[in-house]
Amino acid sequence: MGQVLLQCAGLIFIYQTCLFIVSLIYKRNDVADIGWGGGFIAIGIFLLVCFPAALQYWMVYLLTFIWGIRLSVYLFFRNRGKVEDFRYRAWREAWGKHFYLRSYLQVFLLQGFFMWLISMPLQIAAIANPIEGSLAGLLGLVIWLVGFYFQAAGDAQLLAFSKTKQPGAIMQTGLWRYSRHPNYLGEILMWWGIGIIVFPLPLGWLGLLGPLTITWLLMSVSGVPMLEKKYRNDTAYQQYKLQTPALFPDIWKIVAKKK
Repeated sequence: MGQVLLQCAGLIFIYQTCLFIVSLIYKRNDVADIGWGGGFIAIGIFLLVCFPAALQYWMVYLLTFIWGIRLSVYLFFRNRGKVEDFRYRAWREAWGKHFYLRSYLQVFLLQGFFMWLISMPLQIAAIANPIEGSLAGLLGLVIWLVGFYFQAAGDAQLLAFSKTKQPGAIMQTGLWRYSRHPNYLGEILMWWGIGIIVFPLPLGWLGLLGPLTITWLLMSVSGVPMLEKKYRNDTAYQQYKLQTPALFPDIWKIVAKKK
């Protein structure tokens, strides 16, 4: 297990350093977001090539590849032709002369550390001995599919809205009617699905570090809090916030409305 952990850490270090160099060339740190999904694809390919046992749990890698490719392609086309994301621009101004060092350490290498933790289910699957069929695999797949729908549909709805919205308008239709961040909810669910799939394996409990980390990041650090800080003085958004949960839809409220 130690060999897998160290080799994946080395791969991530090289990948994130290359991504940092790309950010210097294009003068925009939001390439870190585009490269996020690609990092997991690189990890998955590396594990499949170097650890033949990983092929026994191909579904874990396939689901990760589908998630990573869709997310990276979506972010690439969403950001193309636009200025750098407001969160990275704010850091660029705040960090001043220390911008490049802090970017490398606090954006790219820190993101790499979280990538290493979140990819733990893939690393567990790479060295696991075969086990008999488990309901955990089916349950994890169902949860992943629900999450994929929330993220993919939520992103598509938001992209369509952004092309037609009036100044000051807040997205409140489709999945955004039930969750202020359905795309983040989808990502959380997908990683929980993958974590559940590997849970029955030896050391499978370590795989839960992945979904636990992404849940903490999106709910408490770089996801919901940072995005909502942008709208803290927006009256329309504050009203929307009072009516709509941050992530998980209020099922009872939805059922009551339909009645």
